[in-house]
This record gives sequence, structure tokens and C-alpha cells, in this order.
Amino acid sequence: MMSIDVQRLLVTGANGFIGKALCLEAVNRRFAVRGITRTAYDFSSSGKNIDIENISLGDIDTNTDWNSAMLNCDAVIHLAARVHVMREGADDPLSEFRRVNTAATEHLARCAAASGVRRLVYVSSIGVNGLVTDGTTKFSEEDNTNPHNAYALSKWEAEHALQRVASETGLEVVILRPPLVYGAGAPGNFAQMLRWVDLGIPLPLANIKNKRDLLYVGNLVDALITCATHPAAANNTYLVSDGEAVSTPEILRGLAKELGVSSRVLPFPISLLKLMAAIFGMAEQVDRLVGSLQVDSTKIRHQLGWLPPYSLQEGFSKTVKWSRMKS
Repeated sequence: MMSIDVQRLLVTGANGFIGKALCLEAVNRRFAVRGITRTAYDFSSSGKNIDIENISLGDIDTNTDWNSAMLNCDAVIHLAARVHVMREGADDPLSEFRRVNTAATEHLARCAAASGVRRLVYVSSIGVNGLVTDGTTKFSEEDNTNPHNAYALSKWEAEHALQRVASETGLEVVILRPPLVYGAGAPGNFAQMLRWVDLGIPLPLANIKNKRDLLYVGNLVDALITCATHPAAANNTYLVSDGEAVSTPEILRGLAKELGVSSRVLPFPISLLKLMAAIFGMAEQVDRLVGSLQVDSTKIRHQLGWLPPYSLQEGFSKTVKWSRMKS
């Protein structure tokens, strides 16, 4: 099937972990790219000679003037968000998440529709489905949603706001819900695991028998570009992953293999691990390590013919190669 005519992409959060990878790949595929950032950003700092137009708009909210940024844009890929943080500083976190992730997203969509943008691709979160699966079933687009924290709730509310805008204006909206995204420059839990393995820290996680789906950033970028250009993607929601569910110990051993170090994953009672986590206020972090989270990405594969261009181990290899270059 032919792609829709998309020549200029507008990318919010363009200098973030996913944003930089997306902008680079889009330029390589000969899209004109306009990257929206909070402050001015020099994309040539990536070490590549790339032509990305940068517009800095400060903090994105319901007062953001999108008129000049939207000029002549065919599609928007919206990455900018207030992300979940372990040490929350806001007095009312849910209000802050809603302000940035929900209200500002709806404002962006209405401005896009008014400017003649054809399609908006929104990166939501698998947290809209829930925190964990039971180890035998997978999350799918047909499930009842179960946002498990303020961040996921704000993303779920943003999805509904976008669907409302689509029905009122004709703007095509595509929603992706990725699981944990890893790759060069990844923040959060995956970066922490990589450091643990590289430092040779003994990890009491060998007894974990979970199954978790991950998503390499290169695969997410490919899926985002597909969703921005494929005619059949319009007004659909997709779950997307590498398609190779692995346990937490398997993740750690896979990283150790690529790092060329010994895997120091030791047996330890899971019940005791959870008890210690609760005592030290780390229950959610340990739940992520212990629990399963499986994703059914059949819909995007069948409807759009999308297949991840990188395997899980290739993703690990590229991530480790980047970390070695930075160290």
C-alpha cells in the first residue's frame, strides 16, 4: 500500500532520548524535519552532518503558540511529556501530569488541526493498560484500560482528548503504547541495569521467572515513521514491542554477554526481596523487576505490515556499543 504524502515532520521533544533517534532516522529517510525543543538545541552535536530545523518554544502548555511551528507540516509526532519520576517534587503530581500530558496535548492537536496538519502520532504508554500481566496473557488494544499511576492516567486521558479532537476536526490520530524503551542514551531502569551489570554488582534476581516485552529505540522509531505515513494507521491505537519476551535474569545475562563480563545474578527469595523493597520504599521498582509485562503487537504487524528491523540481541549490542563509546 502506498504511503500518504508526508514531506515535513514536526517532532516535539526532539532532543530527548527517543526524539534525537527519530529525527536522525527521519532525515536519513529524506523527510524535512522540524524539531521542537524547550531551549535552542544544536543537532549537529550528535556528530552527524544533519539538517534539522530547530524551534525552541519553552515549556509546552495550553498557551503555547504553535502557528509558526506548524507551518507547512504534514504530520506531527508528539514525544514531549512530563515523565514518571521516582522522586516526585510536585505538591500535586496528578495535576502536573494532566497539565503537561493531557491539556497541552489536546491544545497541540487542536492547533495542528487548525493549521491543516493531516496526522498526529502520539506516544502514550503501556502503563495505560496496567503495571503487569499474569505471565500467561498479553496486553492488547482490546483490553479494558487500567492506568496504574498518575503518569499513566494522564496519558490515558490524553488519548481520549485526542480521539475527541479527531472526531471534531478530522485530524488523523495514531496512538502508540510502548513498553520499556531501551537504546543509546536510554534513561531510567534499563540504564540502571546496564550499570549494575557493567560494574559487576551481584544481583539477587536469579529466582525471577517473569516475562517482559521491551522495545529497542530503533524499532520504536521505525514504527513511529510507519504510523506517520501508512494510510491504514489513521485513528488507530497500537501496542508495539520487539516481540521477544524475556525474564529479568535473561535481560541481565544478555547485557553481560554483550559487555563481555560475567553475569553475577544470584538466587534470592522473591518474597524477601519484595519485603525489603516495601521497607525501603522501593516496591514499585521491584515490582517492575519481578512482574511480567507482555505485549501483543499483532495488530500493528497485520494492519501495517510492520516488523521490528532489529532483534532484541541486536538492540542490546547497539546499546552496549554506545555505552562503551561514552565511557
